[in-house]
Amino acid sequence: MSTKQMPLGQVSQYPEQYDPSLLFPVPRAPKREEIGLSPEQPGFVGQDVWNAWEVSWLLPSGKPVVVIAEIRVPALSPFLIESKSLKLYLNSWNQHVSPDAEVVGKTIATDLSNAAGAEVEVRLVGLNEAQAAFAVQHDDAICIDDLPVEIDQYQPQGNLLAVNNDQANETLVSHLLKSNCPVTGQPDWGSLYVRYRGSKIDREALLRYVISFRQHTDFHEQCVERAFADLAAIGQFDSLTVWARYVRRGGLDINPWRSTDKAEAENGRHVRQ
Repeated sequence: MSTKQMPLGQVSQYPEQYDPSLLFPVPRAPKREEIGLSPEQPGFVGQDVWNAWEVSWLLPSGKPVVVIAEIRVPALSPFLIESKSLKLYLNSWNQHVSPDAEVVGKTIATDLSNAAGAEVEVRLVGLNEAQAAFAVQHDDAICIDDLPVEIDQYQPQGNLLAVNNDQANETLVSHLLKSNCPVTGQPDWGSLYVRYRGSKIDREALLRYVISFRQHTDFHEQCVERAFADLAAIGQFDSLTVWARYVRRGGLDINPWRSTDKAEAENGRHVRQ
């Protein structure tokens, strides 16, 4: 599918009327085939968790409602949804009149499901509830960012990774993830997590691998799937989960989650989100 059709990177008119045709699906299959994964059975389950911080519509009185939307797109859906198209679609609700938040949530879920080709879950949270629902989370992952590594390669290659003969059950994280939008070239900043049980991952090698995404161009979802595939190829794991928490941009943060054994992704918000 040509990226010239995408709204991303193009001058776009601000939508004034509700319009689900603004949503732009991107096939997952080509990138999965590129990294040696079967599009239908890639070896993982999971979700793309989107947090949309700018969702609004009008009551019949003309008074606006403002909510936060948590959106969960199945990793095995045939399409991901391009981020600017989702932003434009959500903006198209701004002058739309609806007396019922439940109807709005169901309509958004239906529209996104049609675009993704699979059932998408949508949860709307009022701002008076959001402090608890979207509080910044503390996690117990082991941060590897202070390890002294040298690197001069800024395109990810699986041969940067290594394991040893020991066994481990741990969660590792690096906050040094940076990749680039394949359409605009703009930087996408994030944190990459690896939770696994099995062959012990060399932490210095993992850090070099995360940093190597620095000049790589792919969508968020594709970066996480590449990391999952490269890790799965170098060790024997009883379980493996790879996910990223990307920094919010344009009122959206995207958090892909890929796992051998868990489909329901965590949604622990980071300070940069």
